[in-house]
Amino acid sequence: MSHLAPLISDLALILICAGIMTLVFKKLKQPLVLGYIVAGFLASPHFTFTPSVTDADSIKTWSDIGVIFLLFALGLDFSFKKLMKVGGSAVISACTIILCMIAVGIFVGWTFGWKQMDCIYLGGMLAMSSTTIIYKAFDDLGIRQQKFTGLVLSILIIEDILAIVLMVMLSTMAVSKNFEGMEMVGSILKLVFFLILWFVVGMYLIPTFLKRSRKLMSDETLLIFSLGMCFGMVVLASKVGFSPAFGAFIMGSILAETLDSERIEKLVAPVKDLFGAIFFVSVGMMVDPNLIVEYIWPIVAIIVAILLGQTIFGTAGVLLSGQSLKTSMQCGFSLTQIGEFAFIIASLGVSLNVTSDFLYPIVVAVSVITTFLTPYMIRLSVPAYNFVDKRMPPKWRNMIERYSGSTQPANYQSNWKSLIYAIIRITVIYSVLTIAAIFISFSFILPLLVETMGDKWGRWAGAAITIILISPFLRAMIMKKNHSVEFKALWKDSRFNHAPLISVVILRIVIGVIFVIYVINHIFQASVAIVVGVAIVVVLTMIFSRFLKKQSILMERTFVQNMRSKDMFMVYRGSKKPEYAGRLLDRDIHLTDIKISADSLWAGLTLMELNLGKRFGVHVASIIRGTHRINIPGGQTRIFPGDTIQVIGSDSQLSAFAEHAEAISEGCVDDDFEKKEMLLKQFVVTENSKFVGKTIRESGIRNKYHCLVVGVESSDDMSLRQPDVDAELQEGDIVWVVGEESALDSLFED
Repeated sequence: MSHLAPLISDLALILICAGIMTLVFKKLKQPLVLGYIVAGFLASPHFTFTPSVTDADSIKTWSDIGVIFLLFALGLDFSFKKLMKVGGSAVISACTIILCMIAVGIFVGWTFGWKQMDCIYLGGMLAMSSTTIIYKAFDDLGIRQQKFTGLVLSILIIEDILAIVLMVMLSTMAVSKNFEGMEMVGSILKLVFFLILWFVVGMYLIPTFLKRSRKLMSDETLLIFSLGMCFGMVVLASKVGFSPAFGAFIMGSILAETLDSERIEKLVAPVKDLFGAIFFVSVGMMVDPNLIVEYIWPIVAIIVAILLGQTIFGTAGVLLSGQSLKTSMQCGFSLTQIGEFAFIIASLGVSLNVTSDFLYPIVVAVSVITTFLTPYMIRLSVPAYNFVDKRMPPKWRNMIERYSGSTQPANYQSNWKSLIYAIIRITVIYSVLTIAAIFISFSFILPLLVETMGDKWGRWAGAAITIILISPFLRAMIMKKNHSVEFKALWKDSRFNHAPLISVVILRIVIGVIFVIYVINHIFQASVAIVVGVAIVVVLTMIFSRFLKKQSILMERTFVQNMRSKDMFMVYRGSKKPEYAGRLLDRDIHLTDIKISADSLWAGLTLMELNLGKRFGVHVASIIRGTHRINIPGGQTRIFPGDTIQVIGSDSQLSAFAEHAEAISEGCVDDDFEKKEMLLKQFVVTENSKFVGKTIRESGIRNKYHCLVVGVESSDDMSLRQPDVDAELQEGDIVWVVGEESALDSLFED
């Protein structure tokens, strides 16, 4: 036990400091992340007025686990379908911001003469805004209902996934110690390969397993299973050369598509909060005041670079995506901070020994200052827009308005474009699955067969099993979309389309033949003509096999059902927004959700009594109550605690409405809660009591004194009996009553 003493004492110190600073920063209405960083500084050897952590290595291990849980939780909240739904505006904006801010960070580092890897890592840290801090700022300012916040959150989704890609690229550069173009391309291709493989296999297997074992999955079992899958993917990612955090993020994003995602998120939250707090505390422990004083000018320069860079390039990126100038400036001003990903990238550089010691505390100092400035920058966006709009030349204003009005997404998509995109997607996905199946077969199955059956028969069996494993994938890759609506329309549209369409089919057949040739040639050293001939026969057999067709359809149907099951469940439960909500975002009005708290004064009132349309100018489109949705509710529909009402209105209308709804909930808190505690007491009916000869109903104990008679002991046998409201109270009876203390005092005085 003695060897655990330093670790336990260090953990106690960290959690006590974190708990105290959490209370302080909640009181100051500041993000808890800053409180953890300050707690880490107080627990570090750099602060001599308090006890210090003695075993920094153990805390480093725990903080690494904290990074894993943070990325796992981020993946649970991410969802690949969110990425597909964010739209072109978020993608264009995020890519523009990231590329420009990386360049800004590299330029700032180069200006101060830092080494190449310090400059590159600084650029990566400056490129990512803090999702946690922005969410918190929007909530504190009460502007989550405004239109631009939806676009900001979409940009953050893109930045999160690109941050994972950036971490992989930085890890590759750290290992090679320089910037190799082809090596970087190879790393990106490797990343894409494993993303597709893990996502497709994970989405096929994990939701299916959870569905079939749902009756056996208690909260404890589901938590253990989820964490086991998380750490399993962490190990797998490390084995293939990626960071552990990347594996945690991927598994989180896979579990995010299951029906149990919300349940998993709630179960994992306490564990994530614990280890996440340890991680951020360890970040604060890295802060050396001497280094901050020494590098004060670089800190100031980086802060200015973030404020100006994110404001300018963020506004430009959103403007480039086709949004209005006001929305663009609101988005740009909201992104002017760095947070958790900057810490993760900084810790990555430290663990790989490629960045200097001064970079970590500099980034922490910059993050703290920019976080404090975030609410002020968000508030400054509208005055800044008004200032710019008044002084902008009319020619520029008209050009921006025409550009933002001309970039609405088009509904028309050519059949050729749709078909080619689908075929490329199908070919890439099934090629990845085929390569993975071949790798597994050659690495595990073939050696086992050769060892047990001998070289000749083992190779024959290995070749047969490998081809059987890849055959459903190859058939799907070759045949899918050959009978689609787009294919038939193009075939009938013009005879000039026949040759390109046939070429597309032949090209996919050739790809399938190449895979089979590789398998046969790897196992048997035969002549080229024989190998090619056998491969062609095998592929043609796959094409005309009804069994393989059935298996391919079954696999794809299972995958699609797993992808759609969560959305279908949310629609059934009534927690998914209607389709028109996205279209409203392109106009001046939009839709938002307002939760009716349990203590809201609106609960129990009808919509007619609330008169929300006249008071705030908003319209209630739906009421979500448990698993039911009430669309277009009438004036007599009542609001109940726990309801979620979906309201349509403009930014200003929804902000005023949400602010009033929150005030209604907060204003009804009972300050005398403790005084209204219910007490159980007794009194004896004496000869002179005014209750003698009266029934409980006639006594007025309930109506006059607001107390409740719960039992009566008879004077004869002293047995406690249930009160009969029509039975008369006799002298000597002992009456047991329940009520508030003040009511009981009034009863006994009389």
